[in-house]
Amino acid sequence: MSDETGAPGAPEESVGGPRPEPLRFFGTSWVHHDDGYAARRAGVAVGSLAAAVASCLVLRFAYQGLQIAGTGAFVTVLVVAMFAICTALAFANTLAGFGRRQDPQRQASLRGLLAIGFVGTLLAYFVRSLTEAPGEKLHREEYEKSRAEHAARTTRRSGNPAKKKRRR
Repeated sequence: MSDETGAPGAPEESVGGPRPEPLRFFGTSWVHHDDGYAARRAGVAVGSLAAAVASCLVLRFAYQGLQIAGTGAFVTVLVVAMFAICTALAFANTLAGFGRRQDPQRQASLRGLLAIGFVGTLLAYFVRSLTEAPGEKLHREEYEKSRAEHAARTTRRSGNPAKKKRRR
């Protein structure tokens, strides 16, 4: 029988210790790599790659619309450069976000850029899901740190502290 974290018989989580933070698409299966973790990772990889390919097809239709409209070379180059730059920035930002906590104000200011470069975000999910669940490393570090802090706070002392030798 498993507890809420998906860990079979994990006493440290069920006794009031820190609980792992769920990841999108994975829940807390990333902790012990159970509950279909490998299948979920494969699904995220295939799904994000398929969504990126579909998105590129939509962008191609938009490019063809610009060609049909006859907007001129300058506008076409400008739009293509905008999507390319925003995609590269979204890829780098999303990939970096899997390794460290992002500043919410910075994320809010980049929201438009990330929306334009959505293909980069999808590709970052694909690349990260080849090695681990996106965000797993960061969450694992934070979870292990909180477990160690909790263990340090809750361990009982042995002996009488009044008889402890004093250092000079």
